[in-house]
Amino acid sequence: MNATIGLDLGGTKVLGLAVADDGQVLADVRLPTPSGGDAIITTLASAVSALQAQVPEATRVGVGAPGLVDGEGILRFAPNLPGVVDLDVPGLLLARVPSIGVRIENDASCAGIAEWAFGAAQGSSHALLVTLGTGIGGGIITAGGLYRGAHGFAGEIGHMVVNAAGPLCVCGQRGCWERYASGSGLARLARQAALAGRAGRAVELAGGAPDAVRGEHVTAAAREGDGEALEVMKELGWWLALGLSNLANVLDVERFVIGGGLVEAGDLLLDPAREAFALMIEGGSHRPVPSILPATLGERAGAIGAAVLAAGP
Repeated sequence: MNATIGLDLGGTKVLGLAVADDGQVLADVRLPTPSGGDAIITTLASAVSALQAQVPEATRVGVGAPGLVDGEGILRFAPNLPGVVDLDVPGLLLARVPSIGVRIENDASCAGIAEWAFGAAQGSSHALLVTLGTGIGGGIITAGGLYRGAHGFAGEIGHMVVNAAGPLCVCGQRGCWERYASGSGLARLARQAALAGRAGRAVELAGGAPDAVRGEHVTAAAREGDGEALEVMKELGWWLALGLSNLANVLDVERFVIGGGLVEAGDLLLDPAREAFALMIEGGSHRPVPSILPATLGERAGAIGAAVLAAGP
């Protein structure tokens, strides 16, 4: 059985997996993400060593990284990794662990590869993986493969501007889609509703302080059937649908696969998003409307996709 290593470099943790060619996870390791490029490389090397100790035949390594990864494998810009700019991940990692081969890709693109190979996008030639976490990332599958764009930067869908007068984003622009339809977007909508007196049950769950209300409080209240919380989820679904409809009009995909932490809300989020999406997409009554499905691989998708990337030609 062949095996490769996939590393998912996140803002708070590095998840490493040794993955067989059929998608079976053979070993895993989790390490906290440190600050600074040198420390990150050291942590990635430690993860590789820990996985190779369990699966010695795994000598090819894929890395999923948050941000702009160019065609040479340089992590050019990573908004959620402060101070990390123009980091040569493959070159520096090879200097620490010389006996491996390394490939790197954007983390959401890796998750898209994983869902296409083994998950909810399997069997589709044109799909888009949308990760809803603290921000929003995208992995574009087109014509049966990953679409990278001219410089390797395709898929930064969270930074579509949907409101030029909107809140400041970590990328430096205002009104990016991820400020409205991500986990941080839900937190903002939740606090706005609470301060306006429109989220009574969520405030109770937050201990009675409106400014302490977070997204998980609204989600929990919505699961209880609370009408005010359901309205907040409907608003979040509208913002999600706005971005998806723009992407559908541009890319004409067969299906959207929604991953990341917010997908745990399930149909509380996806049903209002589907309803709004059907009304927003151009010519919705005259075309096949793309399906909107939950991802199936969970938090492991990025690391599994990085391993699939490493196993490729």
